[in-house]
Amino acid sequence: MRPLRGRGAALTAILSFALTLCVALSACAKDPTVTINAPDGKQLASVSVEVANRPDTRELGLMYRQHLGENAGMIFVFTHPEHQTFWMKNTEIPLDMIFADENGKVLGIVEDAAPFTETSRAVDGVSLYVLEVNG
Repeated sequence: MRPLRGRGAALTAILSFALTLCVALSACAKDPTVTINAPDGKQLASVSVEVANRPDTRELGLMYRQHLGENAGMIFVFTHPEHQTFWMKNTEIPLDMIFADENGKVLGIVEDAAPFTETSRAVDGVSLYVLEVNG
């Protein structure tokens, strides 16, 4: 996801991207992906994801992993939109967290969350999806 990284004005632009999710992620083929598109529909990145759509998989997340592929990540799918909060306890990889609403619109991004920290990380608004990728 390096092409999406940036600060300031670039981050503001990223907030208008939409996540195009494979139809009902749990029903996807063996390699579900999340595509990040610009407002004009141009594809900016595609990430092969693991799906965390059950309480146990959402709770474990990417903890205890020592590596995450360059174009890989985990998509957290919640049962209903609400204010989501994440932390990095037992997570060894710095992560970017992209929070999206039920329509796939990006609400905000937490950049470079430091490993092994218990600081709460969230964005304003209610999210149905959170995509974690390398920070």
